[in-house]
Amino acid sequence: MDQFHDIRPYNDDEVVGVLHNLVDTPDFINTIVGFRFAGWPKLLHAPLALAVKFALKRQVAGINNVHDFQMRVAGYMDRMIKTTTSDVEYRGIEKLDKGVGYLFLSNHRDIAMDPAFVNYGLYLAGLNTVRIAIGDNLLRRPFVSDLMRLNKSFIVKRSVNGIREMMAAFGQLSSYITHSLTKDQCNIWIAQKEGRAKDGVDQTDPALIKMLYMSQKKEKVSFAEAMANLKIVPVSISYEYDPCAFDKAQELHEKSTTGNYEKSEFEDIDSIKNGIVGQKGKVVVTFGDVLKEGIDTPEALVAEVDRQIITNYAIQASNEAALAIQQGKPSTDSAFATYLESCPQALRDTVVAMYANPLKQQQKYLSE
Repeated sequence: MDQFHDIRPYNDDEVVGVLHNLVDTPDFINTIVGFRFAGWPKLLHAPLALAVKFALKRQVAGINNVHDFQMRVAGYMDRMIKTTTSDVEYRGIEKLDKGVGYLFLSNHRDIAMDPAFVNYGLYLAGLNTVRIAIGDNLLRRPFVSDLMRLNKSFIVKRSVNGIREMMAAFGQLSSYITHSLTKDQCNIWIAQKEGRAKDGVDQTDPALIKMLYMSQKKEKVSFAEAMANLKIVPVSISYEYDPCAFDKAQELHEKSTTGNYEKSEFEDIDSIKNGIVGQKGKVVVTFGDVLKEGIDTPEALVAEVDRQIITNYAIQASNEAALAIQQGKPSTDSAFATYLESCPQALRDTVVAMYANPLKQQQKYLSE
């Protein structure tokens, strides 16, 4: 029996059927029309939908398995990198071995682009792409779930209710991750905590580490041995510019001034879109060192992951400029000053803090 059937990515033999269903899904087609032809007259919507559906049928005709699908995604990544970044740099990837399943435990800035950039680096280096952890809060529209699972995403059930159901979901997730790494020798990407670090402060959630241990704990494996089995690699992702920065700042501002923030129904989908098409400047992905056996408590492991993510974070000109502004010094980067001019006045302090915090965190670690 497939004990992971409701959370795992799609298998090769499921790809063709899922793609055909997607092409016949009006919500999917209408979303593409709205995305690609925003601002066009509504009377053209129906013929555009037919054209999109016809074009998609032609495109998916040659996709027969997950690898085919990911090769198509790689083509889109090429174009996205050329149009939305000034440079993409990978550091430390040469330390990784082929045929080994690593757990990439990453800081989190962008819903879709964080794992996408990690994936692209692995692909360029000839390594296996990752299975991506994604929260079910992002999957309110069925076609989004299908697209993600075609691209080797697996589902984290965050919306379950009740302690018993939650523990069962975490146990299934822990077993799936351990099975992927130790039995399938597949790479995994998962964020260091639930949700993006909207304030720019990177911090690992101890509950995540305890979840990772659940399946091996049942087998009486020690914590230190269990974590070594997972071959955890901390990953630091650094964007010169965050396409969703102003939206994140708006959320933080509302929470600080009113004590509450209500997400719109498909806000996360908009964040995914904006993260893909928005300008990012330079992007640096740094792979840390594999965590070895000898870390015997969740707290010690959290401390080591945080240390690597923060100290390996590639400081950008935007981080230095933001900290200078906070300290009342002249801006060190005219491009960042121009960028801030497009930010609503009420959000500027929040945006500046967002960019300054990674540098402040790093300086604190290096000074200790």
